[in-house]
Amino acid sequence: MKIKLKNLGAIKQAEFEIGDLTIICGKNNTGKTYTTYALFGFLDLKNEFLRITVLDASVEDLLHDGSTSIDLMHYTTQIDDILQTACQEYSKQLAITFASEKSLFQTSKFSIEIAKNLPLEKEFKQTIGSGEGEMFSLTKEENSNNLLISLLSKEKITFPHHIIKDIIANFIIEILFDNLLPNVFIASAERTGAAIFKDELDFARTRLLKEMHKNKDIDPLELLFKNYHDYALPVEKNVEFQRKLSSISKKDSFITKEHPEILKKFNRILGGKYQLDKDDNLNFHPEKSKVKLEIGESSSAVRSLLDLGFYMKHIAKPNDLLIIDEPELNLHPENQRLITQVLANLVNIGIKVFITTHSDYIIKEFSTLIMLNADSENDYLKTIASQEGYCSDDLLKAQQVKMYVAKKELVKLDGNSKKTKNNTLTSVEIDDKLGIGNSGFDDTIDKMNKIQQSIIWQ
Repeated sequence: MKIKLKNLGAIKQAEFEIGDLTIICGKNNTGKTYTTYALFGFLDLKNEFLRITVLDASVEDLLHDGSTSIDLMHYTTQIDDILQTACQEYSKQLAITFASEKSLFQTSKFSIEIAKNLPLEKEFKQTIGSGEGEMFSLTKEENSNNLLISLLSKEKITFPHHIIKDIIANFIIEILFDNLLPNVFIASAERTGAAIFKDELDFARTRLLKEMHKNKDIDPLELLFKNYHDYALPVEKNVEFQRKLSSISKKDSFITKEHPEILKKFNRILGGKYQLDKDDNLNFHPEKSKVKLEIGESSSAVRSLLDLGFYMKHIAKPNDLLIIDEPELNLHPENQRLITQVLANLVNIGIKVFITTHSDYIIKEFSTLIMLNADSENDYLKTIASQEGYCSDDLLKAQQVKMYVAKKELVKLDGNSKKTKNNTLTSVEIDDKLGIGNSGFDDTIDKMNKIQQSIIWQ
């Protein structure tokens, strides 16, 4: 999956690919957050922008004959057009994702290119009903190109035709883009504060009070459907996620069921465990202690890892895209190494990971995990890995990783014949034996070392 950006915040023009692990680094105010939020916004809101047309004849056949069949191959040829139209519509509404002025995004463009493979292998089933029971079913068999829609009730369906068409269209979109556009989860840089103030940040209540204060003659329906964006979309999603922890915690993810060792390593970083009491109050229990701490009383590291912990334990699914803005937040260097290993573990069980970082420790640890995996038959590398406590699930291959530095670089802008210096994303070389190339941190570290050498040797 390749992303292209134009006139987005500090980024003048850029493109980057999503790998199994994608890393974005660079100085402040160079476009990392804009890149991250734009990607998250599209994937989170994709169902609002991906659109197809279902023929009236299909609905009429369903209601008259009791069933109808739709050839999905007709839509697979339209995937690129559907996606590009969605990107164009999303580009017009980028201000909503950033909760910012629309004028700042007048010339902004966001687009995605995806691999051209036919996504029709999987089986899909869904049943649609109302309060009176099941109405009709949608089924696509494994490796079949046909979607079968069947009535399940002898009672006359009272749904308006356009709603039935929307239901069918949304199901076809799910089938077409299931393997092409991943489900996305984000832990934003504001997550630490969200953990403390989530109860106060009741967006619905705040909006209602604002409207009541402004206007006593309130139309409830208008208020219900009015668009509000007090905070950037990723921040709102973080708060919304944390406010729903009690219901989220009732499920177990495939990580909890199949890879508990990852959660055990994660708990080493925490130095304890999160726990919801019988009244659904969230607490933190430090390891080897009877103390029970409220989240507000816990360390900043415990708060910054809250989203990731509950995501992994309760809702993570294979093929997800997990986005973490600065995973090093509030972590000691030793724990920065451990969180890097946890992220590598997630990559190796099928979750795509996308991070932004200012941490040289994280980059160096990822580089180590790549270098240790350069030759699986090399006894020397095996010995080092064993001595340092690494297992095979911690290690990465160079081809799994994509890395970019946000910085000023000579770029040929669309429509220009000459290159000019603008903010963009520059690819970093990743080698099996040498690991990650220049991340942009080395120059600063070298300068500090030279200054200290000058002081020592006068």
